[in-house]
Amino acid sequence: MADAPTADQTASSVVRPPGAIVLARHGEPALSRKVRFDARTYGDWWARYEEGGLLPGQTPPDCLLEIAARSQVIVSSTRRRSIETAQAVAGGRDFPRDAMFIEAPLPPPPWPSWIKLSPKKWGFFARFWWWFFDHHMGQESRKQAEARAEAAADALIALSQDGRDVLLVAHGFFNVMIGNALQARGLKKTLDQGFQYWCVKRFERA
Repeated sequence: MADAPTADQTASSVVRPPGAIVLARHGEPALSRKVRFDARTYGDWWARYEEGGLLPGQTPPDCLLEIAARSQVIVSSTRRRSIETAQAVAGGRDFPRDAMFIEAPLPPPPWPSWIKLSPKKWGFFARFWWWFFDHHMGQESRKQAEARAEAAADALIALSQDGRDVLLVAHGFFNVMIGNALQARGLKKTLDQGFQYWCVKRFERA
């Protein structure tokens, strides 16, 4: 007759439910938004934005620091602003960086040079043209980004198995796309702090 399992063996064989998944937006970038320019110049500005880091002197909010401290897994996109944000909250822990989580592209709409707008307004119209008119200028299309968001959601769910809480530090709009994919897979949004820098969205199994 086989020996009865010990308490430690019984505990180790228990399958824990998946942990929570938190999507955090990076902190405020250093590149100034207090400018106005035409569509072509906005494209150049966005390229610099994609390469830049955080504005110095920022302090992560306590809520995000607490979430990071409780998370067994932290991961960021490969963009510098996301890496620096994750470093600010990770407490010295190392974490993987994955290009799967970078922001969806923002190619400017084909408007004449006399139209000059702020980066915030260009971002809105660029996203609108990309989303509804498939204007991608040879970059990632909406359909391709949606497929990437689906893959990102699956990857995060896999990381959350066996009760591990996961924190992703990435980007505003693509986080929304990942969140939609998570909800399509049965997770429930239990916290939504909006779209500002450092804000988080939390997803858990219902």
